[in-house]
Amino acid sequence: MIIGVPKEIKNNENRVGLTPAGVAELRKHNHTVYVQATAGLGSGFQDAEYETAGALILATIEEVYAQAEMIVKVKEPIKEEYSLIKEGQLLFTYFHFASGEELTHAMIERKAVCLAYETVELPNRALPLLIPMSEVAGRMAPQEGAKYLEKPLKGRGILLGGVPGVKPANVLVLGGGIVGTQAAKVAAGLGAQVTIMDISLNRLRELDDFMPKNVVTQYSNEYNIREAIKTVDLVVGAVLIPGAKAPHLITRDMLKTMRPGTVLVDVAVDQGGCIETCKPTTHEDPTFIIDDIVHYCVANMPGAVPYTSTLALTNATLPYAVRLANLGWQEACRRDPALRLGLNVVNGDVVYQGVAEAWNLPLVSVDTVLEEPSVYDNRGFQSF
Repeated sequence: MIIGVPKEIKNNENRVGLTPAGVAELRKHNHTVYVQATAGLGSGFQDAEYETAGALILATIEEVYAQAEMIVKVKEPIKEEYSLIKEGQLLFTYFHFASGEELTHAMIERKAVCLAYETVELPNRALPLLIPMSEVAGRMAPQEGAKYLEKPLKGRGILLGGVPGVKPANVLVLGGGIVGTQAAKVAAGLGAQVTIMDISLNRLRELDDFMPKNVVTQYSNEYNIREAIKTVDLVVGAVLIPGAKAPHLITRDMLKTMRPGTVLVDVAVDQGGCIETCKPTTHEDPTFIIDDIVHYCVANMPGAVPYTSTLALTNATLPYAVRLANLGWQEACRRDPALRLGLNVVNGDVVYQGVAEAWNLPLVSVDTVLEEPSVYDNRGFQSF
């Protein structure tokens, strides 16, 4: 298969879809890999390293899209890329369609095959391609929150861990999954007093068993959240419903009950956010203030630590990319139920329920698209 790795052009996105090691692995299976010039620089990988691994370097993003049967990226295509996508072209990346109506319609119009990292799901409900970035974002959340609690950045002027004789900050983590667990660990490690909320009592029991003593668990409901936010200094939103919009656990009216300078870090912003007043921001302009509450809603938090993030992401995605390249997307998805759940939009049809519900679009059975012959085969491209 011909695989293309374009340079990410989203604001301050320094990650890259494949490392040189990933290229070498695909070359072992006799696949052709085109990498856009300087695509890996933000993550610390030189063009020469890709060439040594067996990649062919192309000067422009247009050339990469034109040559490739499968595009391997990190973030969803942005408007400038829409016209480059060919009918039947496989895009393997994060999409978060449930929070992007324009993107959804664009991919339907382009008749692309969109296989989303975030909805690849194992039988045990684990999301193997979302986990590494959730780990990074979770660990970053208290770090960013601590920074924006500083008074010059409009925060309350509180040191997260306090000092002897002075109480530490109070941190509320909404969600006990991967992001929430990592956020709680880091906040606790910095010395904060942490409360982690979740709707699963079993998960709260698990957290209670291994979290340090400065982390307490509490059942998540509207009453408990409303009471807690009156005295917290930092809130980390870490709620996820795979492939669907996140529920709003903190609503606009709740901001007035919070202390001025409180910081909200909404890690769920990629999926619409679990804080009603959050909207996606960038590393260039990461925060905004509503009712004296600081909102940090960067939609690609791990892009700020691209070396770590790219290595972690490729470790997870590469085995799936090899499978897709070896078998073609249809056969790979027939054989692997986890990959099958990654299919969101295929040749103009929405095949993932959460996306269809988010934008009131007709849902086509994934079985139907897996039975149809590949567009690439029909057009005489390289056979899978």
